[in-house]
Amino acid sequence: MLPWGTQLLRRTFAPTERVLGTRLAGALPLAGLAAAVILWGTSFVATKAALTGFGPLVVVAVRMLLSSALMAPLWTRVPAPDRRAGDWRWLALIALLYPCLYYVLEGNALRLTTASQAGAVSALVPLMVAVGARVFLSEHLSGRAIVGLAASIMGVVVLSAAAPAEAGAPAPALGNALEVLAMVAYAISTLELKRLTSRYDPWFLTGLQCLVGALLFLPAVILAPIDNWGRAPLDAWLGILYLGLLVTLLPAGLYNFALSRMGAGRTAMAINLVPVVALITGWAMLGDSLAPLQLVACLVIFGGVVLGQLQNSGGGRSTSHDQDPALTEPDSGR
Repeated sequence: MLPWGTQLLRRTFAPTERVLGTRLAGALPLAGLAAAVILWGTSFVATKAALTGFGPLVVVAVRMLLSSALMAPLWTRVPAPDRRAGDWRWLALIALLYPCLYYVLEGNALRLTTASQAGAVSALVPLMVAVGARVFLSEHLSGRAIVGLAASIMGVVVLSAAAPAEAGAPAPALGNALEVLAMVAYAISTLELKRLTSRYDPWFLTGLQCLVGALLFLPAVILAPIDNWGRAPLDAWLGILYLGLLVTLLPAGLYNFALSRMGAGRTAMAINLVPVVALITGWAMLGDSLAPLQLVACLVIFGGVVLGQLQNSGGGRSTSHDQDPALTEPDSGR
C-alpha cells in the first residue's frame, strides 16, 4: 500500500492528469521531484539564515514544533503500525539520532562553515548508507562504492583544509567535521529505519521523529530570553518558518508521489542534485565563495558519489531509498 501522503497527492492530481492528458501528466512527477530537490537543497541556506537570529537548539525546536503541528490533524489517516516487543528501543534510537543529534551537529556546523560546503559534505550520505548496509545488513557493496566513498572523504578533507576563515564561516574545518558527524548520525538512523519500514508506515516514522524532536527541544524555546524573539531579523524568521512549514514534510510527500510514478532508480538519482542546489543557492543568496582547490574537492566528492552509485544502474538501489526515500534524504532541517 502506498503511503497516505502519496495516495492524497495522487487523488489531488488525478483530475488534472485526465484534463492534461498522458503527456503533460507525465511531467507532474518530474515537477514534484524537482520541487523536492529544490526544497531540500535550499534548506542549508534557510538554516544559515535562521541561525542569524536564533540558536541551533531554538531553530530545531521551532522547526519540529511547526512540523508536528502540520502533522497533527493527519495522524488519523496514517496506517497503524505492526508493533512488536522491543520496538521502542529502535524507535528511541532512531529519534535520538535523527532529528535530535543530527540537528544539533548540523546547526552548530552551519555556524562555523558555509552553506555551500555543508551541502557538499551532505553528498556523502548515500555512500555512508550503502557501506553501513553492507556491514550491518549484509547487503551487496561493490568495490567501486568503497573507492567512491574513499574518494569522497578525501574530497571533504581537501575542501576543509583549503577553506579560509571568513565572516560567515569562522572555523570551516571544524564545521565540516561536525557536518560529517551529522551525516554519520543520519546514516545510522536510516539503517535502523530499514529494520522497521516493513511494519511501520514511513509517515508514521516521520511524524514520530518530528514529535520526539519537538518534545526534546521544547525547553530551548521556553528558556530562550523573550527579548531574543523581538531582536531576531526578518531573514531569521523567514528561514525558520521556511524550514518548519515547507522543508520537513512537503518534500517527502512530493518525493513519494514521484516515486510512485517514476520508480525508485530514477527518483533516487535526483538526490545527488541536492548538494548542487546547496552550492548554487549558497553562492547566489549568501555570497559563498569557493577557492579553485575547493572546487576541485567538490568535483572529487561528487565524482566519488557518482562512482559509488554506478553499482545500482543494473539492479536497483542497495540503500533504504527503496524502502523509504523520504527518510533517506539529509533534511538539514534534509
